[in-house]
Amino acid sequence: MKLKLIAVFAAPLLLGACATIPVPPTAPVYDKGMVSAADPRAAAAGAEILRQGGSATDAALATLLALTVVEPQSSGIGGGGFLLVDDGSGKVDTLDGRETAPMAAGPEWFFVDGKPMSVIQAIPGGKSVGVPGNLRLMAQAHQQHGKLPWAALFQPAIRLARDGYVMTPRLNAFLVRFKITAALSPQGRAIYYLADGTTPLPAGTTLRNPALATFLEQLASRGADSFYVGPNAVAIASAVSTAPRNPAAMTTGDIAAYDAKPRDPVCTTYRKYRICGMPPPSSGATTVQGVLGLLEKFDLRGLGKDDVRAWHLIAEAQRLTYADRERYLADPDFVSVPVAGLLAPDYLAARAQLIATDRAMPGVAPGNPAGVKVALADGLHLTEQGTSHFVAIDKWGQSATLTSTIESAFGSGLMVNGYFLNNELTDLSLIPARDGVPVANRVEGGKRPRSSMAPTLVYGPDGKLRLAIGAAGGTTIPAQVLKAIIGVIDWDLSAQEAIALPVIFAPGGDVVFVEQGSFQEAMIPALLALGHKDVKLRERSFKANAVEVIGGRLIGAADPRSEGQAVSE
Repeated sequence: MKLKLIAVFAAPLLLGACATIPVPPTAPVYDKGMVSAADPRAAAAGAEILRQGGSATDAALATLLALTVVEPQSSGIGGGGFLLVDDGSGKVDTLDGRETAPMAAGPEWFFVDGKPMSVIQAIPGGKSVGVPGNLRLMAQAHQQHGKLPWAALFQPAIRLARDGYVMTPRLNAFLVRFKITAALSPQGRAIYYLADGTTPLPAGTTLRNPALATFLEQLASRGADSFYVGPNAVAIASAVSTAPRNPAAMTTGDIAAYDAKPRDPVCTTYRKYRICGMPPPSSGATTVQGVLGLLEKFDLRGLGKDDVRAWHLIAEAQRLTYADRERYLADPDFVSVPVAGLLAPDYLAARAQLIATDRAMPGVAPGNPAGVKVALADGLHLTEQGTSHFVAIDKWGQSATLTSTIESAFGSGLMVNGYFLNNELTDLSLIPARDGVPVANRVEGGKRPRSSMAPTLVYGPDGKLRLAIGAAGGTTIPAQVLKAIIGVIDWDLSAQEAIALPVIFAPGGDVVFVEQGSFQEAMIPALLALGHKDVKLRERSFKANAVEVIGGRLIGAADPRSEGQAVSE
């Protein structure tokens, strides 16, 4: 496995204007472009932009805006995201639109009476809100890789919010299950609940969000700056500081200071395929590529997808890699993250010696990769269910893979101008230290929380794009993505078949989760016989999306466990 870090360059920010990029070739690379997203109406919004002559980036941004309307529990302009773009040359640009903690935040931000809050305490209200990053990400991406005017990207979402959309059974189920956040704000209760404020509107109801439609129209005409300064910034700061739960200090200065950051993509090889992903503060690339590097010595193709030993090996590699993730991954502007060391061939080869085909490791611990400057401690984190991934490839060959999140379902529960504010700060460690040793991902003012989001581009041995993929589902995201990559590369599956494979998830320690209702469930006795001490069932809540390239054709894929769909231009 070879490590290569590819530099990207920053582009000047241009707001509310048509971007200037090289004119695409007159002859298309593909007959038509394609979008895959977790909601068919959002995918249709992206495809509409492609039909108007927009780039893949334009389509991805329009999809993000549409998801703000139709998938309010998972994604939107009140959160942040990570974006990978390849204009067709094989050069990967990334943008880090991860949220930031307000400058007043400190190590004991989530403490009450000298102790860290519980999960239920920490999520709702003001303390969990980070400064949203998606609009800055959108503006920079549009400037560098867009083609249509900025305002055009907003039109499908504006129509959905103004004219209405049908509530799906999935959204209704989230409104029932996560009432603590969905019904926290008067705006949320008015849009999604009956007059009693506690009973969700039934599935099939046409929902309208006129406040969001009006605000999107303002963003379309005024540009991204109008999100970060002026009335919207005042409204965000006020919502956080006067929240009915956990009010916290966030200033308009915190919001105005936000900027999305270009970073160096992380690219390695796996069986002659080049895999490129998002660097820290995402743990996506190091986790996906770390697992693949550990598995390269094993004959997964020979074992096949139906052999319990293949899934055992995937779980063992995850156990080692997630242990490293917990110890070392954090915001690189605050902590030195040994990315090159974690993915170095000699380091992975040594770690792979701990893995055996016929038995489980008795225990796991973080390794000692090159580049570690300070030995830090493991933290304490929450799980999340508020993320969405989407992929677009245009007919000129540009590809965009973007994961967007508001963290937990309905984020913090606070609403401003018709959109939910994230609870992203609960991705920081709730405790700042263990036994006096600081945690890398502890709370600090201005810090970006560590993420599991893993937008990924996969290139074949011929150097051409083979797959654009990503997933939603918190710490399971890398497990979903790497499983799909293995399915495509080792088991010759289509992207759709690979995404549909069950997910095995081993996030460190001795616990291994297998997917409930899948063929993995029957493998539990064999996994226990291999020495896995704690094998549990996990509900089928996964959500991946992809577009693959086969023989010059684009083929979309969407997770059958979700409402997702791929839509052609």
